[in-house]
Amino acid sequence: MRVSSGLDVLVEKRFAPLRGLAVGLVCNPTSADRRLRHAADMFHEARGVRLAALFGPEHGVRGDVQYMAAARGGRDRKIGVPVHSLYGNDAGSLRPEDKALRGLDALVFDIQDIGARYYTYQATMLFCMEAAARAKLGFFVLDRPNPIGGRRVEGPALRPGFGSFCGVHDVAVRHGLTVGELAGLYREERGFDLALTVIPCRGWRREMFQRDTGLPWIFPSPNMPTPETALVYPGMCLLEGTNLSEGRGTTRPFELFGAPWLDAESLSEALSAERLPGVRFRPVRFVPTWDKHAGKRCHGVEIFVADREAFRPFRTGVACVAAARAQDTVRFRWRTEAYEFVKGIPAFDLLCGSSRERDALERGLGWRDLAAEWAREEQAFARRRAPHLRYD
Repeated sequence: MRVSSGLDVLVEKRFAPLRGLAVGLVCNPTSADRRLRHAADMFHEARGVRLAALFGPEHGVRGDVQYMAAARGGRDRKIGVPVHSLYGNDAGSLRPEDKALRGLDALVFDIQDIGARYYTYQATMLFCMEAAARAKLGFFVLDRPNPIGGRRVEGPALRPGFGSFCGVHDVAVRHGLTVGELAGLYREERGFDLALTVIPCRGWRREMFQRDTGLPWIFPSPNMPTPETALVYPGMCLLEGTNLSEGRGTTRPFELFGAPWLDAESLSEALSAERLPGVRFRPVRFVPTWDKHAGKRCHGVEIFVADREAFRPFRTGVACVAAARAQDTVRFRWRTEAYEFVKGIPAFDLLCGSSRERDALERGLGWRDLAAEWAREEQAFARRRAPHLRYD
């Protein structure tokens, strides 16, 4: 059986669940059916449905805005519908304004997530659910497969005091849920009084990765070009909390990392000696065209996932940071600038969900020293998520 997204299923139903409603669509370029038709265009043409507004997350409705850059509102150039930005210049811009919801009957969320706590689209979904509950609107999620699979749970819990746009709710870093499943968990654990409807995928099974689905991969953000990028992201995004390049400004973001002062061969050997499951390392040199160390030759490692079932991205990411820091503790530094509108907390701590991992690395500890604590937290989250699983 081929896999169909929630949008494909809705189209087959001829938009029946939404007929007679004025809707706001939360969307980006991934909001497309298997024929690559964009949801906004189809909603605009659908009989019995009034598309009254578009809401654009980080990177914008049409996906032309870089990370951590404000997305603009206005009107959509193609269909003329008002566009409301959900990613501006301050934390208040991340939530729909009450005036943007006036006249609506429902919000519809259709965006491809990648299965990581710090990927911001599911945070946008939570804030939209919160706004819909307050405004007494219906909330529809057009579900999509988790591109890195639905079985594995990995990574630490999010502790109080470390919440941010890259961690709005305590779920595992690799949560193994679809956005529809996340919506059910959020509604229950946040206590939202919300009429939630999930239009499920058809044919997706939890063991499937993106390449197994047959669905087109539309990169959900400018630095997420392939499903393989998504697979390493739950670990390699941690490098955003350091002064190491995570490969932005190259054609392999998050699969490459390095810095001008590192020794590529020694770094590759050190990581290979860690015997991390399902992954191999190759010494590389690269020159980022923008972002960190733009125009400078960086020495580092390319990551090859040899066994996607065995691979543990978060453990790998922590190991990469630890090995790079060990080479030069003077030139390595943690990012202390504001990160996702939060000041005063290191970005690495926001990503990990506490200061525990950074403190451990500063004491010379490695991923194995933390693995037992992570395992307990992973098991606890697996139990919490179980009632919300919709597939298999």
